[in-house]
Amino acid sequence: MPQAASDEPVLLALRALHLGDLLAAVPALRALRRAWPAHRLVLAAPAGLAPIAELIGGIGEVWPTGEDLLWSVAPPGADIAVNLHGKGPRSHRLLDRLSPRQRIGYAAPGWSGPRWQEGLHERDRWCALLRAHSIAADPGDLRLCPPGASGRPGAVVLNPGATYGSRRWPLPRFSAVAAALAKAGYDVVVTGTAAERDRTRALAELAGLPESSVLAGRTGVLDIAALVADARLVISTDSGIAHLSYAYATPSVVLFGPAPISEWGPPEGGPHRALTSSHPRGDPFADTTDPALLGVSITDVIVAADELLRVSR
Repeated sequence: MPQAASDEPVLLALRALHLGDLLAAVPALRALRRAWPAHRLVLAAPAGLAPIAELIGGIGEVWPTGEDLLWSVAPPGADIAVNLHGKGPRSHRLLDRLSPRQRIGYAAPGWSGPRWQEGLHERDRWCALLRAHSIAADPGDLRLCPPGASGRPGAVVLNPGATYGSRRWPLPRFSAVAAALAKAGYDVVVTGTAAERDRTRALAELAGLPESSVLAGRTGVLDIAALVADARLVISTDSGIAHLSYAYATPSVVLFGPAPISEWGPPEGGPHRALTSSHPRGDPFADTTDPALLGVSITDVIVAADELLRVSR
Protein backbone atom coordinates (compact mmCIF):
# COMPACT_ATOMS: atom_id res chain seq x y z
CA MET A 1 0.00 0.00 0.00
CA PRO A 2 1.15 3.61 -0.50
CA GLN A 3 3.55 4.90 2.09
CA ALA A 4 4.78 8.32 3.08
CA ALA A 5 7.05 9.99 0.57
CA SER A 6 10.79 9.66 1.10
CA ASP A 7 13.87 11.39 -0.23
CA GLU A 8 14.79 8.37 -2.36
CA PRO A 9 14.38 8.76 -6.13
CA VAL A 10 11.40 6.75 -7.38
CA LEU A 11 11.42 4.10 -10.10
CA LEU A 12 7.78 3.34 -10.95
CA ALA A 13 6.91 0.21 -12.95
CA LEU A 14 3.38 -0.16 -14.36
CA ARG A 15 1.85 -3.66 -14.50
CA ALA A 16 -1.85 -3.12 -13.82
CA LEU A 17 -3.05 -6.61 -14.72
CA HIS A 18 -3.89 -9.96 -13.08
CA LEU A 19 -1.89 -12.38 -10.91
CA GLY A 20 -0.45 -14.42 -13.79
CA ASP A 21 0.55 -11.26 -15.62
CA LEU A 22 2.40 -9.94 -12.57
CA LEU A 23 4.23 -13.24 -12.08
CA ALA A 24 5.33 -13.21 -15.73
CA ALA A 25 6.92 -9.80 -15.07
CA VAL A 26 8.90 -10.93 -11.99
CA PRO A 27 12.19 -11.36 -13.93
CA ALA A 28 11.89 -7.81 -15.29
CA LEU A 29 11.08 -6.37 -11.86
CA ARG A 30 14.08 -8.14 -10.36
CA ALA A 31 16.27 -6.73 -13.13
CA LEU A 32 15.04 -3.20 -12.39
CA ARG A 33 15.79 -3.67 -8.70
CA ARG A 34 19.38 -4.69 -9.50
CA ALA A 35 19.88 -1.90 -12.03
CA TRP A 36 18.79 0.91 -9.67
CA PRO A 37 19.47 -0.24 -6.08
CA ALA A 38 19.32 3.32 -4.71
CA HIS A 39 15.82 3.98 -6.08
CA ARG A 40 12.57 3.17 -4.32
CA LEU A 41 10.86 0.67 -6.61
CA VAL A 42 7.13 1.38 -6.79
CA LEU A 43 4.86 -1.10 -8.54
CA ALA A 44 1.64 0.29 -10.02
CA ALA A 45 -0.73 -2.69 -9.90
CA PRO A 46 -4.07 -3.78 -8.41
CA ALA A 47 -4.07 -3.43 -4.62
CA GLY A 48 -5.03 -7.08 -4.17
CA LEU A 49 -1.64 -8.13 -5.54
CA ALA A 50 0.34 -6.24 -2.87
CA PRO A 51 0.99 -9.43 -0.85
CA ILE A 52 2.49 -11.07 -3.93
CA ALA A 53 4.70 -8.02 -4.46
CA GLU A 54 6.19 -8.71 -1.03
CA LEU A 55 7.09 -12.24 -2.16
CA ILE A 56 8.91 -10.83 -5.20
CA GLY A 57 11.20 -8.86 -2.91
CA GLY A 58 12.76 -5.44 -3.39
CA ILE A 59 9.50 -3.60 -4.12
CA GLY A 60 9.16 -0.60 -1.83
CA GLU A 61 5.41 -0.23 -2.22
CA VAL A 62 2.44 -0.98 -4.43
CA TRP A 63 0.53 1.96 -5.84
CA PRO A 64 -2.98 0.63 -6.51
CA THR A 65 -4.58 0.87 -9.93
CA GLY A 66 -8.02 -0.07 -11.13
CA GLU A 67 -9.07 -2.01 -14.22
CA ASP A 68 -9.28 1.32 -16.07
CA LEU A 69 -5.52 1.76 -15.48
CA LEU A 70 -6.17 4.88 -13.40
CA TRP A 71 -5.22 5.50 -9.80
CA SER A 72 -7.62 7.33 -7.53
CA VAL A 73 -4.84 9.29 -5.81
CA ALA A 74 -1.92 10.73 -7.74
CA PRO A 75 1.18 8.53 -7.29
CA PRO A 76 4.53 9.95 -6.33
CA GLY A 77 6.44 11.67 -9.08
CA ALA A 78 8.85 9.28 -10.75
CA ASP A 79 12.49 9.75 -11.64
CA ILE A 80 12.20 6.69 -13.92
CA ALA A 81 8.95 5.32 -15.38
CA VAL A 82 8.87 1.79 -16.82
CA ASN A 83 5.98 0.50 -18.88
CA LEU A 84 5.68 -3.25 -18.22
CA HIS A 85 2.00 -3.08 -19.04
CA GLY A 86 1.79 -2.79 -22.81
CA LYS A 87 3.01 -1.07 -25.94
CA GLY A 88 1.02 2.13 -25.46
CA PRO A 89 -0.19 4.65 -26.25
CA ARG A 90 -2.67 4.67 -23.35
CA SER A 91 -0.29 3.21 -20.77
CA HIS A 92 2.52 5.46 -22.04
CA ARG A 93 0.34 8.53 -21.61
CA LEU A 94 -0.49 7.50 -18.05
CA LEU A 95 3.19 7.35 -17.16
CA ASP A 96 3.90 10.62 -18.98
CA ARG A 97 1.77 12.35 -16.33
CA LEU A 98 4.53 11.63 -13.82
CA SER A 99 6.99 13.76 -15.82
CA PRO A 100 9.78 11.20 -15.40
CA ARG A 101 13.39 12.03 -16.19
CA GLN A 102 13.74 8.68 -17.98
CA ARG A 103 11.15 6.53 -19.78
CA ILE A 104 11.59 2.82 -20.48
CA GLY A 105 9.09 1.17 -22.77
CA TYR A 106 8.36 0.01 -26.28
CA ALA A 107 8.64 2.49 -29.14
CA ALA A 108 5.77 4.97 -29.42
CA PRO A 109 5.40 8.72 -29.99
CA GLY A 110 7.59 10.38 -27.36
CA TRP A 111 9.04 7.06 -26.23
CA SER A 112 12.25 5.62 -27.63
CA GLY A 113 12.71 1.88 -27.47
CA PRO A 114 12.50 -1.36 -29.41
CA ARG A 115 9.58 -2.22 -31.67
CA TRP A 116 6.87 -4.42 -30.21
CA GLN A 117 7.11 -8.00 -31.54
CA GLU A 118 4.21 -10.42 -31.62
CA GLY A 119 4.71 -14.01 -30.51
CA LEU A 120 7.29 -13.53 -27.75
CA HIS A 121 6.91 -15.37 -24.48
CA GLU A 122 5.64 -12.93 -21.88
CA ARG A 123 8.65 -13.37 -19.58
CA ASP A 124 11.01 -12.92 -22.53
CA ARG A 125 9.11 -9.88 -23.81
CA TRP A 126 9.80 -7.69 -20.80
CA CYS A 127 13.35 -8.89 -20.31
CA ALA A 128 14.02 -8.13 -23.98
CA LEU A 129 12.65 -4.62 -23.46
CA LEU A 130 15.06 -4.01 -20.59
CA ARG A 131 18.02 -5.47 -22.47
CA ALA A 132 17.25 -3.07 -25.34
CA HIS A 133 17.70 -0.32 -22.76
CA SER A 134 21.06 -1.83 -21.63
CA ILE A 135 19.63 -3.46 -18.50
CA ALA A 136 20.64 -7.08 -17.88
CA ALA A 137 17.58 -9.30 -17.35
CA ASP A 138 17.17 -13.07 -16.97
CA PRO A 139 13.76 -14.60 -17.88
CA GLY A 140 14.59 -17.53 -15.62
CA ASP A 141 14.67 -15.35 -12.50
CA LEU A 142 11.03 -16.04 -11.67
CA ARG A 143 11.06 -17.73 -8.26
CA LEU A 144 9.16 -16.16 -5.36
CA CYS A 145 10.12 -16.02 -1.70
CA PRO A 146 8.51 -18.69 0.52
CA PRO A 147 4.99 -17.64 1.59
CA GLY A 148 4.81 -19.67 4.80
CA ALA A 149 3.21 -23.04 5.51
CA SER A 150 -0.22 -24.02 4.23
CA GLY A 151 -2.87 -26.04 6.00
CA ARG A 152 -2.87 -28.77 3.33
CA PRO A 153 0.72 -29.84 2.64
CA GLY A 154 1.05 -32.43 -0.11
CA ALA A 155 -2.39 -31.75 -1.59
CA VAL A 156 -3.29 -32.06 -5.24
CA VAL A 157 -4.70 -28.64 -6.16
CA LEU A 158 -7.31 -28.33 -8.90
CA ASN A 159 -8.15 -24.86 -10.15
CA PRO A 160 -11.01 -25.05 -12.70
CA GLY A 161 -11.67 -21.33 -13.00
CA ALA A 162 -10.41 -18.64 -15.35
CA THR A 163 -11.17 -14.99 -16.03
CA TYR A 164 -12.79 -15.78 -19.39
CA GLY A 165 -15.00 -18.68 -20.44
CA SER A 166 -12.64 -19.47 -23.32
CA ARG A 167 -10.11 -20.77 -20.75
CA ARG A 168 -12.48 -22.97 -18.75
CA TRP A 169 -12.13 -26.69 -19.36
CA PRO A 170 -15.54 -28.42 -19.03
CA LEU A 171 -16.53 -29.07 -15.43
CA PRO A 172 -17.43 -32.77 -15.96
CA ARG A 173 -13.88 -33.37 -17.23
CA PHE A 174 -12.33 -31.65 -14.22
CA SER A 175 -14.57 -33.69 -11.91
CA ALA A 176 -13.53 -36.95 -13.60
CA VAL A 177 -9.87 -36.08 -13.04
CA ALA A 178 -10.58 -35.13 -9.41
CA ALA A 179 -12.45 -38.40 -8.81
CA ALA A 180 -9.60 -40.46 -10.26
CA LEU A 181 -7.01 -38.73 -8.08
CA ALA A 182 -9.12 -39.03 -4.94
CA LYS A 183 -9.68 -42.73 -5.66
CA ALA A 184 -5.90 -43.13 -5.91
CA GLY A 185 -5.62 -41.78 -2.36
CA TYR A 186 -4.53 -38.19 -2.93
CA ASP A 187 -5.79 -35.24 -0.88
CA VAL A 188 -7.60 -33.26 -3.59
CA VAL A 189 -8.59 -29.63 -3.01
CA VAL A 190 -10.44 -27.29 -5.35
CA THR A 191 -9.60 -23.58 -5.47
CA GLY A 192 -11.21 -20.54 -7.02
CA THR A 193 -12.58 -17.09 -6.28
CA ALA A 194 -15.68 -16.37 -4.21
CA ALA A 195 -17.60 -15.90 -7.47
CA GLU A 196 -16.56 -19.42 -8.53
CA ARG A 197 -17.70 -21.13 -5.35
CA ASP A 198 -20.86 -22.62 -6.93
CA ARG A 199 -18.81 -24.00 -9.81
CA THR A 200 -16.19 -25.52 -7.52
CA ARG A 201 -18.84 -27.02 -5.22
CA ALA A 202 -20.49 -28.60 -8.26
CA LEU A 203 -17.13 -30.07 -9.28
CA ALA A 204 -16.59 -31.52 -5.81
CA GLU A 205 -20.09 -33.00 -5.72
CA LEU A 206 -19.65 -34.66 -9.13
CA ALA A 207 -16.26 -36.05 -8.04
CA GLY A 208 -17.56 -37.28 -4.67
CA LEU A 209 -15.24 -34.97 -2.72
CA PRO A 210 -16.15 -33.69 0.74
CA GLU A 211 -17.23 -30.09 1.29
CA SER A 212 -13.92 -29.47 3.10
CA SER A 213 -12.09 -29.93 -0.21
CA VAL A 214 -13.65 -26.76 -1.64
CA LEU A 215 -11.43 -23.78 -0.78
CA ALA A 216 -12.90 -21.33 -3.30
CA GLY A 217 -13.68 -18.00 -1.69
CA ARG A 218 -12.03 -19.03 1.58
CA THR A 219 -8.43 -18.15 0.77
CA GLY A 220 -6.50 -14.95 0.20
CA VAL A 221 -3.73 -14.60 -2.33
CA LEU A 222 -1.03 -15.48 0.24
CA ASP A 223 -3.02 -18.56 1.27
CA ILE A 224 -3.11 -19.68 -2.36
CA ALA A 225 0.62 -19.07 -2.75
CA ALA A 226 1.31 -21.18 0.35
CA LEU A 227 -1.04 -23.92 -0.86
CA VAL A 228 0.69 -24.09 -4.25
CA ALA A 229 4.18 -23.97 -2.73
CA ASP A 230 3.28 -26.93 -0.46
CA ALA A 231 1.33 -28.88 -3.09
CA ARG A 232 2.28 -32.22 -4.53
CA LEU A 233 0.67 -31.30 -7.85
CA VAL A 234 -1.33 -28.47 -9.42
CA ILE A 235 -3.83 -29.02 -12.24
CA SER A 236 -5.09 -25.80 -13.77
CA THR A 237 -5.98 -23.97 -16.90
CA ASP A 238 -3.64 -21.13 -17.92
CA SER A 239 -4.22 -18.89 -14.91
CA GLY A 240 -2.53 -17.18 -11.99
CA ILE A 241 -2.30 -20.44 -10.04
CA ALA A 242 -0.44 -22.04 -12.94
CA HIS A 243 2.10 -19.22 -12.79
CA LEU A 244 2.43 -19.73 -9.03
CA SER A 245 3.36 -23.36 -9.75
CA TYR A 246 6.15 -22.10 -12.01
CA ALA A 247 7.31 -19.65 -9.35
CA TYR A 248 7.62 -22.42 -6.74
CA ALA A 249 8.70 -25.22 -9.11
CA THR A 250 5.65 -27.19 -7.99
CA PRO A 251 4.76 -29.99 -10.43
CA SER A 252 1.82 -28.88 -12.56
CA VAL A 253 -0.38 -29.92 -15.45
CA VAL A 254 -1.56 -26.79 -17.24
CA LEU A 255 -4.25 -26.79 -19.92
CA PHE A 256 -3.89 -24.22 -22.71
CA GLY A 257 -6.31 -22.64 -25.11
CA PRO A 258 -6.72 -20.05 -26.57
CA ALA A 259 -3.40 -18.58 -25.29
CA PRO A 260 -0.45 -20.39 -26.92
CA ILE A 261 2.04 -22.30 -24.79
CA SER A 262 4.86 -20.53 -26.63
CA GLU A 263 3.75 -17.18 -25.14
CA TRP A 264 2.45 -18.13 -21.68
CA GLY A 265 3.76 -21.61 -20.92
CA PRO A 266 5.98 -22.90 -18.12
CA PRO A 267 9.76 -22.55 -18.05
CA GLU A 268 11.67 -25.26 -19.85
CA GLY A 269 13.11 -28.06 -17.78
CA GLY A 270 10.71 -27.67 -14.88
CA PRO A 271 8.32 -30.26 -13.42
CA HIS A 272 5.44 -29.07 -15.60
CA ARG A 273 3.31 -30.50 -18.41
CA ALA A 274 1.62 -28.03 -20.76
CA LEU A 275 -1.30 -29.57 -22.67
CA THR A 276 -3.19 -28.26 -25.67
CA SER A 277 -4.45 -29.58 -29.00
CA SER A 278 -4.08 -28.84 -32.69
CA HIS A 279 -7.60 -27.43 -33.01
CA PRO A 280 -7.76 -23.82 -34.25
CA ARG A 281 -7.66 -21.22 -31.50
CA GLY A 282 -10.60 -18.87 -31.14
CA ASP A 283 -11.41 -15.58 -29.44
CA PRO A 284 -9.53 -15.35 -26.13
CA PHE A 285 -12.39 -13.26 -24.67
CA ALA A 286 -15.19 -15.61 -25.71
CA ASP A 287 -17.68 -16.98 -23.19
CA THR A 288 -17.41 -20.55 -24.48
CA THR A 289 -14.50 -22.98 -24.09
CA ASP A 290 -11.84 -22.59 -26.76
CA PRO A 291 -11.57 -25.42 -29.34
CA ALA A 292 -7.86 -25.93 -28.56
CA LEU A 293 -8.75 -26.48 -24.90
CA LEU A 294 -11.68 -28.76 -25.74
CA GLY A 295 -9.21 -30.95 -27.63
CA VAL A 296 -7.49 -31.87 -24.35
CA SER A 297 -9.03 -35.10 -23.05
CA ILE A 298 -9.56 -36.44 -19.54
CA THR A 299 -7.07 -39.20 -20.33
CA ASP A 300 -4.47 -36.64 -21.43
CA VAL A 301 -4.66 -34.92 -18.05
CA ILE A 302 -4.71 -38.10 -15.95
CA VAL A 303 -1.70 -39.54 -17.79
CA ALA A 304 0.29 -36.31 -17.37
CA ALA A 305 -0.68 -36.07 -13.70
CA ASP A 306 0.33 -39.69 -13.07
CA GLU A 307 3.74 -39.13 -14.67
CA LEU A 308 4.48 -36.16 -12.40
CA LEU A 309 3.11 -37.85 -9.28
CA ARG A 310 5.27 -40.92 -9.86
CA VAL A 311 8.37 -38.77 -10.21
CA SER A 312 7.56 -36.84 -7.00
CA ARG A 313 7.12 -39.96 -4.82
